[in-house]
Amino acid sequence: MNTLRFITAGNVDDGKSTLIGRLLYDSDSIHTDQLGILQKQTKLKNVDIDLSLITDGLRAEREQGITIDVAYKYFATKKRKFIIADAPGHEQYTRNMITGASNSDVIIVLIDARKGITEQTKRHASIGSLMGIKKIIVAVNKIDLVNYSQSIFEQIKTDFEKLKSELNYNEIHYIPLSALAGDNVVTVSENINWYDGEPLLAILEKINPDTTQNLDSRFQVQLVIRPRDEENHDYRGYAGLVLSGIYKTGDTVTILPAHLETKIVKIEKNLEEVTVAAAGDNVVLHFENNIDISRGDTVVLSNKLPTESNQIKTWISWLDTTPLHLNKTYLLQHRFRNVRVKVQNIDQKWNVNDWKFTQSDEIKLNDIAQITIKTSQSLFFDSFDENPKTGNAILIDETTFNTVGSLMFL
Repeated sequence: MNTLRFITAGNVDDGKSTLIGRLLYDSDSIHTDQLGILQKQTKLKNVDIDLSLITDGLRAEREQGITIDVAYKYFATKKRKFIIADAPGHEQYTRNMITGASNSDVIIVLIDARKGITEQTKRHASIGSLMGIKKIIVAVNKIDLVNYSQSIFEQIKTDFEKLKSELNYNEIHYIPLSALAGDNVVTVSENINWYDGEPLLAILEKINPDTTQNLDSRFQVQLVIRPRDEENHDYRGYAGLVLSGIYKTGDTVTILPAHLETKIVKIEKNLEEVTVAAAGDNVVLHFENNIDISRGDTVVLSNKLPTESNQIKTWISWLDTTPLHLNKTYLLQHRFRNVRVKVQNIDQKWNVNDWKFTQSDEIKLNDIAQITIKTSQSLFFDSFDENPKTGNAILIDETTFNTVGSLMFL
């Protein structure tokens, strides 16, 4: 049973938390004791349970009536496991949405049937696209408040289709639903007989996430294993996660950054020897030569080398309250490899609402821009579009140790 990660996004009061609550409630994914607590907390008239409380768990959220962080929820059906990221809808929480979208396979963009597509709809759809999500569900919510109008749904669908050329989604699903009433969330709604598609949960159960097995093979060493006991004194293995692609016993590989070439002589997975390791597998690799390999070194097939450069153009989403400083030294963390960098230039800043690039000499909290950085040592990477597993990194302030920026290499 594979796991699907998805993020919900939408305007304030479009019903994101209610939708997630409905998914969990109608799929019997809430424990009985939790239901009792939620029923006691519910203060809405004529409602047994306020479904939005299932995700709005923070006191500040309940007091202000908004979701101010990324809330993660886990549930499963007989067909699949799910991890949900509920991101806030406010523009000032762009960094929270980027955090939630960074590991998502699918984005659900909610649209209020009464309001249609708004600037925030465009912003959420474009951020999801920027973060490499290829599959989107356009959920036209509150369809019950417009008398289940087919014409309104079709107009919103037509309006979103006009935006497709600006986005990088390869799979789009449109669905009319009511999170509050439960129409088309888990079961097919009798009130929307003109809709011949499946309910939301069925779509989520069938979507196939883009696999990383068909990408170039990438493996970064997380741990060097060298037992000190006499029985295993010759053992030397290199543990880590296969980020993408496939490795087989006998493959000729190159160890970066030293550019050392060797062969894989053994692969271990779950304490057993295997002949093949694929993306997503945690394995231990053994090599033909006794060469010097350290944590953070990258293992690639010798005929599929990544880009090597110390001057990199990249997207950046700024996450810190302190603005970016040009020519200040930051620490770039590329999974388990760290190098010092300076931001040489702000090439252009992206106005998310207008979908336009502008010139700017500063980057502040929640800004998204294209910049040029220079690293103290050569970095080995792929572009984010080609391989999001090796095409991303974070910037860390060396003095505060705050994570100040997320990077997506161009």
